[in-house]
Amino acid sequence: MSLSDRPSVRLRPEIIALPAYKQGKPADASDFKLSSNENPFDPLPGVVAAVAAEMAFNRYPDASALALCERLAAKYSIDVDQVHVGSGSVALLAQLILAAAGPGDEVLYSWRSFEAYPSLVTVAGATSVRVPNRADHGHDLPEMAAAIGEATRVVIVCSPNNPSGTIVTKDEFEAFMAVVPTDLLVILDEAYIEFVTEADAVTGPPLLARYPNLVVLRTFSKAYGLAGLRIGYALGPVDILNAARATAIPLSVTAPAAAAAIASLDAEKELLDRVRTIAARRDAAWTALTQQGWNIPQPQGNFLWLPTGAETASVAEALGEAGLIVRPFVPEGIRVSIGEEQAVATLLLMSADLVDALPAGHPARKIG
Repeated sequence: MSLSDRPSVRLRPEIIALPAYKQGKPADASDFKLSSNENPFDPLPGVVAAVAAEMAFNRYPDASALALCERLAAKYSIDVDQVHVGSGSVALLAQLILAAAGPGDEVLYSWRSFEAYPSLVTVAGATSVRVPNRADHGHDLPEMAAAIGEATRVVIVCSPNNPSGTIVTKDEFEAFMAVVPTDLLVILDEAYIEFVTEADAVTGPPLLARYPNLVVLRTFSKAYGLAGLRIGYALGPVDILNAARATAIPLSVTAPAAAAAIASLDAEKELLDRVRTIAARRDAAWTALTQQGWNIPQPQGNFLWLPTGAETASVAEALGEAGLIVRPFVPEGIRVSIGEEQAVATLLLMSADLVDALPAGHPARKIG
């Protein structure tokens, strides 16, 4: 660190050392942005109209987003106090971690998973405990359960997992919850749940009545296409959500975001038809890639995971030169969002040569 980089006041050393969240690389007008898991469809006219109608920017929004909470409570057949709305599910995750964990405490999660998890834990002053993914890139829930100790305050389960796209099954999750201490907060991060087509995948809301230590996170950013408005929600016990509300930045959910979310629920059938189109496009791409010789996990989000290892940077560079802006996680792999049809077609044109160029015995190549 040079003299000019040194802070002029005393700051927390772990925060100074913490890298800032790295957003997916922007794309030029001629490129396809496949780096941020965004919905490639334009917003629906009704959603655009709802946002445009919220013009009172000189007024504060409803701090609780009550109208949206009431809609979500009715959707999931729970009390309105069991719904908490925030500026994206990651903001809610930050609130929950702050409410439950601090210095000397541990937050446990599978790795690799969502890249924001380590930063959120560090900001709370707690310590991350990372349990390696299985060889198939899924959560190793028995190992996660074994890693729970006296200092563990939060466990995060991500299904579908970002960036690997793998799911946790309902049976796996229930077996996990059966051995988890009942006073330990378990957060089920379901940011991509609407894209799941596997019948045996866990789904959180029906389990809330059984597990008083469970909170489910969902978002309008992905399936509903509201990434730019930043709005998500948590479902769970009132006492836990009240603690999260106490840590929240006041008035962080804007009126246009809440209006867009309600309009999206009104248009849910049409939006979920789009989700099915993306899921079908994803499945077709995965089938084609595996036929080319790629050894990649079967995806259940709106993205694919290429475990390119030491070749991650070079493969991402090659894709970028072809106009596909992807998300490399050096030195582990590349996450590729499912975007426009032409973007997927371009990926499949290149991918056969890319897999053939990987070294013999590379884990991203099928054996034989």
